[in-house]
Amino acid sequence: MKKFDLVAMGGTFDVIHKGHITLLSEAFSISSKVIIGLTSEDWASKNGKDLLNNFDKRLEKLVKTIEKNFPNTSFEISKLDNDFGPAVLEKKVQALVVSDETSNQGEVLNKLRKQKNLPPVDVVVVPMVLAKDGNKISTSRIKNQEIDYDGNLLSFD
Repeated sequence: MKKFDLVAMGGTFDVIHKGHITLLSEAFSISSKVIIGLTSEDWASKNGKDLLNNFDKRLEKLVKTIEKNFPNTSFEISKLDNDFGPAVLEKKVQALVVSDETSNQGEVLNKLRKQKNLPPVDVVVVPMVLAKDGNKISTSRIKNQEIDYDGNLLSFD
């Protein structure tokens, strides 16, 4: 039996990598259903992200990744135009899954939920996945061709 009935998580998922898979894995392992907020192009731009893929392409890739890696799971993907999307309004959300890099978001979310007379959520922090060089795996490092999706160092000799 799963620990939660419904958890939320969010991300840009521009280039899906091992760190994203780890976050998704944690969310699906602890909950019967996962709501995933997928950052809109406008919100990503406001937060300084230079996207390779538009929203529809990122949505398609995310759905395929989930279906391949986490078959027979229950999930819903919603467009994020702010930091939290449905996690603020959905009373049934019981936990927020975040990386240790964004762990402060749980505290902010719970303040917003309190203002709306909603119960607080548990914050489940997933450690950042490190590349072979000991630094975090990130989309920007992959875009810069420093590492691949699994964190292996790329060398061009």
